[in-house]
Amino acid sequence: MADVTALRRAIMVSLPAETSYFGATPDLKRLYLPPAHVKALRLDCHLVIGTRGVGKSVWTAVLGSTELRKALGASVPELDPAEVRIGFAEPPCIDHYPDADTFAQLLGLGIPAYDIWRSVVARWVAGTLAAAIPCSSWSETVAWIKANPEALARLMQQANERLADDKRGLILFDALDRLSDDWRTMDRIVRDLLRTALWLKSYSRLSAKVFLREDQFERKVTDFPDASKLLATRAELTWALHDLHGLLWQTLINAPNKQQGERLRELYRSVVKALPVESKGVWQLAGEVKKATPTQRALFEALAGPWMGRDRRRGVPYIWSVGHLADGKGRTSPRSFLAAIRQAAEDSLERYPDHPHALHYESIKRGIQKASEIRVNEMAEDYPWVRTFMSPLAGLTVPCEYALIEQRWVHNFPDGPGAETVKRLPPQHAERGWDGLRQDLIRLGIFETKKDGRIDMPDLYRVGFGLGRRGGVKPKGLTVVNS
Repeated sequence: MADVTALRRAIMVSLPAETSYFGATPDLKRLYLPPAHVKALRLDCHLVIGTRGVGKSVWTAVLGSTELRKALGASVPELDPAEVRIGFAEPPCIDHYPDADTFAQLLGLGIPAYDIWRSVVARWVAGTLAAAIPCSSWSETVAWIKANPEALARLMQQANERLADDKRGLILFDALDRLSDDWRTMDRIVRDLLRTALWLKSYSRLSAKVFLREDQFERKVTDFPDASKLLATRAELTWALHDLHGLLWQTLINAPNKQQGERLRELYRSVVKALPVESKGVWQLAGEVKKATPTQRALFEALAGPWMGRDRRRGVPYIWSVGHLADGKGRTSPRSFLAAIRQAAEDSLERYPDHPHALHYESIKRGIQKASEIRVNEMAEDYPWVRTFMSPLAGLTVPCEYALIEQRWVHNFPDGPGAETVKRLPPQHAERGWDGLRQDLIRLGIFETKKDGRIDMPDLYRVGFGLGRRGGVKPKGLTVVNS
């Protein structure tokens, strides 16, 4: 039991309590590249789409770091010699790009977003050439590029020619939702940024990479000539079950505490029959641990046992722990998964000291509760209106008839969804009434529609928003009102 207790503590130390980087540079030891993400990082990929928590801001930070780009090594070798600039991201950098207030002021002056974005690019390339262009304010830079089209063209051409055949210049754009709380304005900002990315494609050694949320991409932002040239490079950030387990073990074997790291690597060795290989201070997984192999499954079984109960009827922890964290589109984010495992270790330590495995199956269920709480808070950061309209549904049991949900909404918001004032971007289709709101929740993966038309919810959101399900993981303090 002492070994199991120590193992639980090692898991808790290894997995971060804070699952969001907020623009900070990720820890090299926790850097994990799923095979499905390689395309998104290549220089010829200009458009990357992903939902919350799948890695858009993480990869922006990684690509912006010389050290972390080198760490990607043979996976994306073209990144090593690249010169990278961040053209917009969550952390402010007013000399490199306008902040939200400055951007809004420029738009308010009637300046097209296309000219603002090209000004960001102009400052970047001028810096690489040590060329002097007006930079005392963003309005001054914009005025210069508009008044000097030939000088800008020469500047771009010189920057392109300066780079050798094996070098490229890359500018990154992320967190665009920070720039407006109005969808029409956001559409203009995104569309003009994509036009800017297309403009850069005419220069063989200069390129842009734009990270977009799914809802931003799904709107009419590619309705301009030759947009297909960008769409052909599109990549989506997704995490398969084996990617999540690979990330888990990459994080565990690189525990920050030496003694606890050794304990976790010894458990790894007992299953894989070899220690992980250390390279430049970072322990690396064997190839078979990065794939959906019996070895990867056996590793998680060493932590959680073979079943989600006393026999096979309750499910397999290796699969169950990921499946019950999926949204309505079947996607599980790494933040949710790591948060659930950390909580499971903490709960097992407190409630099941005599259990032979580090993760008790009931604790894994409580880990889902914690991950759901975190996911709901994250969703509320990006979409504050979601919490507004989901709060009145607490206590319902799903699946349920949509009419029951609409009844709650009408009672709490008699003026309709469009009347509610929310910060950040509102529901995309609030003008369509309650059915438009329902469709928006389906698109976000919060609602699911069953074949008989009833509304269901994945545990990832259902638990955090306080809805019940017969036989499912229970939200804390749930009082069922429609069963």
